[in-house]
Amino acid sequence: MSRIGNAPVSIVDGVTVSFNDGVVTVKGKKGELTQKIDKRISVEIEGDSINFKRSDDQKESRSLHGLYRALVANMIEGVTNGYKTEQELVGVGYRANVKGNLLELALGYSHPIVIEIPSEVKVTAETVKGQPPVVTLESHDKQLVGQVAAKIRSLRKPEPYKGKGIKFKGEELRRKAGKTAAK
Repeated sequence: MSRIGNAPVSIVDGVTVSFNDGVVTVKGKKGELTQKIDKRISVEIEGDSINFKRSDDQKESRSLHGLYRALVANMIEGVTNGYKTEQELVGVGYRANVKGNLLELALGYSHPIVIEIPSEVKVTAETVKGQPPVVTLESHDKQLVGQVAAKIRSLRKPEPYKGKGIKFKGEELRRKAGKTAAK
């Protein structure tokens, strides 16, 4: 059984945390985030730490206990340092261009794909000769960065034979052997 919910979350300097009407608000130098907390979980802010308590020991309450503790810890990390993810476009002719909050991708289809990126996420596309293009997403909201990255990846998932597609930087793909010649 996980006991992550019992661990206190420390509040870093420059971050203010408030809890009103079942909503935790975290403010820092990178921005502001809010999270609604279930009524079965109580939040106690004491000095520079936050403690989470559950009302009973039912299975759902125990899982929510750890969930909300992790979400608030991620919010504090996000408003202080932020989150960043990098994706590589592996394939011949794959390109990425950024125009304002629009990301235009050429992924081997007959038409370019244009994705509107939320205003909270900063996106950059970098192309270096001899390397696959890299799309970088940065924001203070971990959930939003992950959601946008998953949407971009879903446009062309890496295939197991040649490894073409959109993959996260440093990701190891499971490769399959191709056909062997019959004699």
